[in-house]
Amino acid sequence: MIFETQENVLIAKNGGEQIRIEAWGRDALRVRTTREPAFTGRNWALTEKPEETQAVIRTGTYTDRESGAEVPCGGITNGRISAHVNAAGVITFRKDGEIILDEYYRSYFGTNSDESRCLRYVSRTYYPHKGGDYRIVQKFESCDGEKIFGMGQYQQRCMNLKGCMLELEQRNSQVSVPFALSSRGYGFLWNNPAVGRATFGSNVTEWIAEASKELDYWVTVADTPKQILENYTQVTGRSPKMEEEYLGLWQSKLRYRTQEEVLSVARAYRDKGIPLSVIVIDFFHWPRQGDWKFDEKYWPDPKAMIDELHEMGIKVVVSVWPSVDKKSENYQEMAERGLLIRTERGAAQTYDFQGDCVELDPTNPETRAYVWEKCKKNYYDLGVDIFWLDNSEPDFVQYDFDQYRYYLGTALSCSNIYPQYFSRLFYENELAAGRKNPVNLLRSAWAGSQKYGNIVWSGDVPSTFAALRDQLAAGLNMGMAGIAWWTTDIGGFMTDNWQDPQFRQLLIRWYEFAAYTGFLRMHGDRGPHDIPPLDEREFGGGYLYTGHDNELWSYGEECERIMRKYLQIRLDLKPYLMSLFDEAHENGSPVIRPLFYEFPEDEKSWEISDEFMLGSSYLVAPVLTADTFERSVYLPAGTWKDQRDGRTVEGGRTILAAAPLDSIPVYRRL
Repeated sequence: MIFETQENVLIAKNGGEQIRIEAWGRDALRVRTTREPAFTGRNWALTEKPEETQAVIRTGTYTDRESGAEVPCGGITNGRISAHVNAAGVITFRKDGEIILDEYYRSYFGTNSDESRCLRYVSRTYYPHKGGDYRIVQKFESCDGEKIFGMGQYQQRCMNLKGCMLELEQRNSQVSVPFALSSRGYGFLWNNPAVGRATFGSNVTEWIAEASKELDYWVTVADTPKQILENYTQVTGRSPKMEEEYLGLWQSKLRYRTQEEVLSVARAYRDKGIPLSVIVIDFFHWPRQGDWKFDEKYWPDPKAMIDELHEMGIKVVVSVWPSVDKKSENYQEMAERGLLIRTERGAAQTYDFQGDCVELDPTNPETRAYVWEKCKKNYYDLGVDIFWLDNSEPDFVQYDFDQYRYYLGTALSCSNIYPQYFSRLFYENELAAGRKNPVNLLRSAWAGSQKYGNIVWSGDVPSTFAALRDQLAAGLNMGMAGIAWWTTDIGGFMTDNWQDPQFRQLLIRWYEFAAYTGFLRMHGDRGPHDIPPLDEREFGGGYLYTGHDNELWSYGEECERIMRKYLQIRLDLKPYLMSLFDEAHENGSPVIRPLFYEFPEDEKSWEISDEFMLGSSYLVAPVLTADTFERSVYLPAGTWKDQRDGRTVEGGRTILAAAPLDSIPVYRRL
């Protein structure tokens, strides 16, 4: 092993592998390794200029206990974090001198297990693809008692990810954001958008990139989760400022088919005295996918519609999909110019919902310019306030990532960053067009997506209590992965029977939960699909099915009363909510947080997964199971005020709280 030094950088070379460890931000180190002649130079999620630091670098030798020989080693320290590299290229990380993360190996050069030297496992392995990139496997030692959070959004109850295997793949309702926050006082970014896998096993931690030219990860240390997220978002970016008008009620359904339907709903909200902040025009308002414009038959004057909505104080959202039907007016030109995803074999198709489609390739800057030109003319210039960037994973007909290729590279090597580039298509162009603090709604994200004005929602999840339970874990882990703005479809997306009393109970419980999250969004496909189409054409805004009504008054008087009540609670919280969005902008803290984020010294708070904090002041205990009208609530030490009756409760214990259908337990920290 040969060691070299540069300013703030330690370099090690051995047998064709290069290792580069450098100071990268506050109490943080970035590690890159490759078997290529040089590094790619890509920073991926590490887009922000790191805080200036001065690393201390050491090179020397140590005595091998087996042979007695002097063997080379190197080390680098940046603030409270240090890394030591042994003669096999294996790296050990320390926080204030104590080991917090150790690359895995079972071989010679000072192995930590005398019984396993013959296994010859070294921390990382490069498996070559024929004529191309490597499949890279990186292993770390597993630590007993460690808890892992973050990593984005997975549809499972597990909030603590220790013991979990996670696909590093974007899918509808699954969002891969590969930043892990450890109870041992460190944060770890897998800075690679390749498809792969992360396993936090009890015997080993393993990260896999299926196709990559180099390994790239970043580690930081701090005393609290809040400080770890602050360090992380300092180098990956923070959410922009939020506009207050987006923090009220969002009204949406599958789907308003005409401009008159949209206006009639908005007028009804006005006439009923229910404040409405945002209304959403969902998919298939267009003639064909990829036309990116209103179907004139059903939307004859969209500008007049938008102007009237604005006069009522309502913001307008329009859905934009990345899919381009081969019959679209834009398909041929986009195909000829190479602006679409390419297939490696067989037919040129990536998506087949309601048409033979290929999805656009936003990693190509020409694509971003072309699509924005269409959307600016047909939406933005008409006054549309927010773009709903649906299917932004993208939603492939099959998740066969070896079948697709982007401008940026093979899908295997970079597909996870697709939603970030899709959001940049709009965010960056809206800024250039003069919009202040653009906000867009997306179904997916990657590390660093928070800086592009992304409100990420949890996808097309079923309308069940089990799904509601999963969304709480998903939303909290998204926050721990740096995605501060997150929301769900209230009631879930897929409803078989909107008149089922059990669904209405679920809707109320979901709405009560959502009132204390970042955004309050009424949306869902309220089945059954028994509403006749408006048109017999096999395209355009009228032919596709729609769902049943989904307004606050659609589910009967009791539901409307409870939802109105919680809307008022929500509106009363607006000044406090604005302070939380300001905090996200300033230090990266998410709007909703696990208890341990505010009470890291409380060991029990690290075990609680069915409660959450709204900022630092409100503890929320949602009802997550059917026919449940009381629940246990753990209150950390301190004095808490019940927001329903004003009584104070001493914490440091678990209490039993009433939870009738029209309320959930919420406590304010005094």
